[in-house]
Amino acid sequence: MTPHFTLAELTHTDHRSLDNTPNDAELANLQRLAEFLERVKTTLGGKPIMINSAFRSKAVNDAVGSKDTSSHRLGLAADFKVPGMAPDAVLRALLHLPYDQIIREYDAWTHISISDKPRRQALIIDRQGTRAFV
Repeated sequence: MTPHFTLAELTHTDHRSLDNTPNDAELANLQRLAEFLERVKTTLGGKPIMINSAFRSKAVNDAVGSKDTSSHRLGLAADFKVPGMAPDAVLRALLHLPYDQIIREYDAWTHISISDKPRRQALIIDRQGTRAFV
């Protein structure tokens, strides 16, 4: 899809028995997401971005217990880790980009989503709940 992000990487799931094939609209969104992730990678100085989850079919999304409204369902979100960087540092470095949401999840990974009308919501989700990232 782009020099650093493949379709296989953006559709990978540990739920191998479930179909996780995007339709044409989802594939177009994944292309936009991959291009945005290239900006993320550049902003982070070329550091590796390890994708945990990006596109999720309904079956995969249900299996991981996520909401049907998740941007992952549309191919517009990715959860990732950056080796050697804490999620807080990743968020701070990316705050200037035109994301829809950027979330530090459980102090373990970063979620980023895109949209046509970015809300630029920076959040923390953990056992204490959901709150603004300050």
